[in-house]
Amino acid sequence: MNSALISNLDLRQENVALPLRIDNPNTSAVPGRHTHSLVILDNRELDRQCLAQCMAAQKADLQILAFGSIEEWKQKRDEYPPLSAILLNVGGKKIDEPTVSEQIRKLSSEFASTPLIVLADSDDFGQIVRALEYGAKGFIPASVSVSVCMELIALSVAGGIFVPASALFAMRHLLDSSNSTARPLSGIFTDRQVEVVEALRRGKANKIIAYELNLRESTVKVHVRNIMKKVKATNRTEVVFKLNDLFLSGGSATNSLC
Repeated sequence: MNSALISNLDLRQENVALPLRIDNPNTSAVPGRHTHSLVILDNRELDRQCLAQCMAAQKADLQILAFGSIEEWKQKRDEYPPLSAILLNVGGKKIDEPTVSEQIRKLSSEFASTPLIVLADSDDFGQIVRALEYGAKGFIPASVSVSVCMELIALSVAGGIFVPASALFAMRHLLDSSNSTARPLSGIFTDRQVEVVEALRRGKANKIIAYELNLRESTVKVHVRNIMKKVKATNRTEVVFKLNDLFLSGGSATNSLC
């Protein structure tokens, strides 16, 4: 093999730590060089290795770590620089799959001060909304380049939230079609129930809803129970999911809810 190529590969390898069974043992942090690290979580070994190597070539001051799970990283966390961000690569999985949604919720809750960014094959508007609702601080479609991906991660680290342009276009479409769909809830709920529904979608507790709507908390509970019956939900979380689907479908799910 060409010696220049070998040297180039070695240079890239020193910037990426792959805690896997590999021949080259020099995968720990380079002293005095990396001040922070980025953790890639992906249970597909080849995918995470390839992505980590490509990212390492783009960002010399950030150590790229690739793990199959956050538990694997925790076992070695003391060996690496402080964590700047977590990139969860879900591939072609749906955000609302139980295992994926639970992973996003758990990570965003446990690492509240560290941005969790979701990388996915899809840029579906509904999937993006759900990822952010579950706690992600950004959603990157796999259609972007590695360099753009790194810039978007840097944006999240700086406190920004990135979503694809396709999501903005989808939101604009919903707004433009608002005249024809006119409040998709109006044909299902009373005006007061609509106010409670909008508060539920924002994750507000009954006490807060009661205060903001100038209602008794017991009255709010009655409204919530009636709303659950109308959308055929068994708990508040299921109510929110079904209502979000209704909003994203522009009201086309009305018949299925009643």
